Amino acid sequence: MEHEIAGQAVKAAMDGALVGTADRKKEPMTGKKALKAMERVMNALFFICGMVAVAFVLLISIYLIISGLPAILEIGPINFLFGTRWYASTGDFGIFAIILTSFAGTAGAILVGVPIGLMTAIFLSKVAPPKFAAVVHAAVELLAGIPSVVYGLVGMILLVPAIRVAFDPDMELIGLSAGLQKSSWSLSNLVNNFTGLFRGD
Repeated sequence: MEHEIAGQAVKAAMDGALVGTADRKKEPMTGKKALKAMERVMNALFFICGMVAVAFVLLISIYLIISGLPAILEIGPINFLFGTRWYASTGDFGIFAIILTSFAGTAGAILVGVPIGLMTAIFLSKVAPPKFAAVVHAAVELLAGIPSVVYGLVGMILLVPAIRVAFDPDMELIGLSAGLQKSSWSLSNLVNNFTGLFRGD
């Protein structure tokens, strides 16, 4: 009788141990399932946000085309695309000079920003002391957070008048000022990208 009671007790203990082990095995599986479910939800959320952003860009583009098409047809596509004068008072609406200014500004930003950004990144990642590099890198990241419209406003208020004083005051030199402005606000991104490249981040 005592042996039977002892055997039942041992069996009950073993069953309890097996149940506890099974419960412990189920807990991580449940956590993994919850994590996967959360990942699916976040992926779906980000996908929806991306699609909404793309849809808004397409809608804005369609609206601009529909709204501007009558004016373009009235001016004439050739005059609109290849006209070199934009004066609303005289009815001249040509965007060719604006297009060339954009290309000139982009080329100037590349010529000025890439060498400076590359040399700064080499100095910070290979030459500068770690503490000094950390301080400069933090300052560069702060500059990257400034909106480009702020750089444009500062350039329009300070840079353009300075260029006119330094050169011919009758010359606009819009391409030069645009190139310097674009290089200034893209410099922080260039430094961060080149630094991460040299450090292997």
